[in-house]
Amino acid sequence: MANSSTTAHSHQGEPRRDRRANPTGAYVATAGVVVFLIATFLDWVSTEGESVTGTGYETDTTIPLVAFLGVGLAAGLLYALNRARGRQHRGLSLTTMAAGIAAAGLALSYILDAPGALERGGDYSAEFGAWIGLIGAIVWAVGAFLLAKEPEGDDDWHGTEHVTAGHTAH
Repeated sequence: MANSSTTAHSHQGEPRRDRRANPTGAYVATAGVVVFLIATFLDWVSTEGESVTGTGYETDTTIPLVAFLGVGLAAGLLYALNRARGRQHRGLSLTTMAAGIAAAGLALSYILDAPGALERGGDYSAEFGAWIGLIGAIVWAVGAFLLAKEPEGDDDWHGTEHVTAGHTAH
């Protein structure tokens, strides 16, 4: 089993320094989160008859909750770039990707048919904020995926050599 508290070594015994994740995915995910956050304050829905519009923030508390969750996850990704041994924590990257997918689903649901329209008694149409939110969520999820596919610092990343219980298997 890989031990994250030790330095990985090549076959000659010198430490390898080439196993740090490319940070581009974290920056892309953060940009997507920022776009989704901005979209939260844009119009997401409008009513046909009364011509009333509502921002994502006003329409549904789930929309800003997802946006603020994304801000927290982006902050975690950026912190991991500086502190994690391989410049990322795979669990955090995958959680960020899952939240980005959920944000995309939320925005897409407003584009297709606003959730809760029946209980609110309105015939809602999607506005440009939902579309901007969808774009931001897709960028968010793709960026997190790009980071998640990078090496995390696993000791066996570059070779076929696996260390288990003190024994080396080739």
